[in-house]
Amino acid sequence: MADGISIPGVSNKYKTNDLVESLMAVERIPLTREQDALEGFKNQQSAWRDMNQKMSSLRDSVKSLYSFDNPFSSKLASSSDEAAVTADAGRDAEYGSFKIDVIRPATTDKFLSENVEKNLDVPAGLYRFSINDKHIDLNWKGGKLTEFVTALNRRGGNTLKASLIGITAKERALLIESLKTGEENRLVFEDAALDFAKKIGMLQDAQSGSKSLDVSQSNLRAPTASTGDQKDLPPLSTSTVQVDNDTISMGPRGGFELDIPPSIKNTPGQVITFSLADSDTYDIIDELNGQQNEPVLPNPGGISYKGVTVSNNPSDTTLPPYTEVPRPQLSPVNDGNYVFIKNVDGSETPLYMSQFPTDSSGATQVTIPLSEYPDAQSIVIRNSNTGKNLTLSVPQAADKGQARGVSPVHAISEAADAQLKYEGITITRPSNDIDDIVPNITLHLHAPTEKTATIKIDPDTESAKDALITFVGKYNQVLAQINILSQNKPEIISELDYLTNDEQELQTKRLGMFQGDTSLSTGRSSLMRTVSTNYRFTDDATITLLSQIGISTNASTGASGYNAAQMRGYLEVNESKLDENLAANLRQIKNLFGYDTDGDLIIDNGIGFQLDRQLTAWVQSGGIISTKNAALENRIKSSNTKIARLETQLNRKEAELRDKYTKMEGTLNSLETQQRTMNNWVNSGNNNR
Repeated sequence: MADGISIPGVSNKYKTNDLVESLMAVERIPLTREQDALEGFKNQQSAWRDMNQKMSSLRDSVKSLYSFDNPFSSKLASSSDEAAVTADAGRDAEYGSFKIDVIRPATTDKFLSENVEKNLDVPAGLYRFSINDKHIDLNWKGGKLTEFVTALNRRGGNTLKASLIGITAKERALLIESLKTGEENRLVFEDAALDFAKKIGMLQDAQSGSKSLDVSQSNLRAPTASTGDQKDLPPLSTSTVQVDNDTISMGPRGGFELDIPPSIKNTPGQVITFSLADSDTYDIIDELNGQQNEPVLPNPGGISYKGVTVSNNPSDTTLPPYTEVPRPQLSPVNDGNYVFIKNVDGSETPLYMSQFPTDSSGATQVTIPLSEYPDAQSIVIRNSNTGKNLTLSVPQAADKGQARGVSPVHAISEAADAQLKYEGITITRPSNDIDDIVPNITLHLHAPTEKTATIKIDPDTESAKDALITFVGKYNQVLAQINILSQNKPEIISELDYLTNDEQELQTKRLGMFQGDTSLSTGRSSLMRTVSTNYRFTDDATITLLSQIGISTNASTGASGYNAAQMRGYLEVNESKLDENLAANLRQIKNLFGYDTDGDLIIDNGIGFQLDRQLTAWVQSGGIISTKNAALENRIKSSNTKIARLETQLNRKEAELRDKYTKMEGTLNSLETQQRTMNNWVNSGNNNR
């Protein structure tokens, strides 16, 4: 702006702006004071909300320690063969162990095609797949194999799945599988699906009729002895095996091994069937135990002539006189396992009779799908008993798909029920997740067991320990927050080494914020008293104090003497002592946190119950913190109203001052202009003289 030109209210030639600002600074003191008060109310409200969050978190933790789903009632199931069988234990499962043999897990139909061209065209048609009572229909308009697989998977959902396996750069194999396990969930191809499956070599027409295995005496071999046979029992032999037309019979200690012909074993879908029945007979063990142990010399003989007999003298031996030696008595053998599959490596797989159905005559109908025993070499029939006869029909081989008219060419697996033995009892189920055998326990079958698996149910002490440590951490956080808000001691914050720099800065601002609030000191005392009280839930209880299980204010050291941090009431955990007590006194620890005093089956005492009651009084709607926040909210509203009023007054005051001083500047500018005019007139007159 050029010198000598002054615009009132703009040029500030007379420092009126500074004068107004200095006057307004004095006027703003009440507003600044109220704004500071408002910020204080908000900080207090934030502190109470933080306290509410920490107390609510602690309350949730203590609730979990005495509620229905408390960790002290959790069970942990372990398996000695987790690759074969695992288990989940419910809260009501009994402690202990039981035996499980997984004969086979439940399987699904999973069929593979021959190698086909990568870009094979799938003809149009209705492709129907049935699994039990579920039908998957795909109205295919025609297209490439990859598109067909995508469309089928979209339609199949969680019932049917198709996938392509890359064999070479130009060839693929189509895999179609049912996603439902069990014998009842067989995969059936219909309409265009059946035609296409035959075309790509996934299915073939089933062979009709059956073929008898050759059970001539020359084809039967004596089986090896049973595991655990008594030492002096006669070996298993084919001598008691007799074949009469279509019937095979054998007496005690009989048996045979019969090879499976390659023509049957190498034909897909083959099943071997026969019936088997046992009956009681004279137990040979009585005869074996009655045999004479004393050596018997042969008769010396003699000669007879014309009615005169002359006997030889008995043989004169150097043997010492016979002294009878006690002989171990054999025990009768009663073994119900008769049928075994012998594999190419020499191992044997038992087929338990209880897994097969029986007919009206009581004979067991044995069915052996060879696809489930890919390494099968022969069938072993072993009658290890000493008092039973066996009667079998001649084994027959037939196509498994004969009833359906088709059989898979390349079956990766075929639908079958799971078979397992629970404590020696053979059981079948359509699923590998079985929850109806052992109460409150779900078994998960994965693979056959090589030897009997043991499922053990133990208390889940790790979950209980984690819950207790979590409780201690949340309790200490609440106590630390109370200490910070109610005391103006900087060392309280420095003791909390888990705080971040930002958290330390925030807590420093809150230090002593509610120093005169007696509710905090009272609440702190109540919490400390609750965790240190003696809870005798029964007359014979030995664990009645939290300190007895390794949780107390000096649990980590156990030393006496002054410690500032410990004096503030923070709890510590002695892990070794806690582990020891969880292993030995889990039920008492559970009662320590919550128990019923009057027999109404409702928990009404204990550390968890008492802490829950105290914390609820703080955090519930209408509780202590809610009331304090409501009061602060009213103050905040009042303060905002007052600030708005003061700001309006200040704006009006500032406007008045600026108007006043603008007019003053205008008057001064006018006077200066008049003065300059007069000076110029006087100077002009003097110059004219």
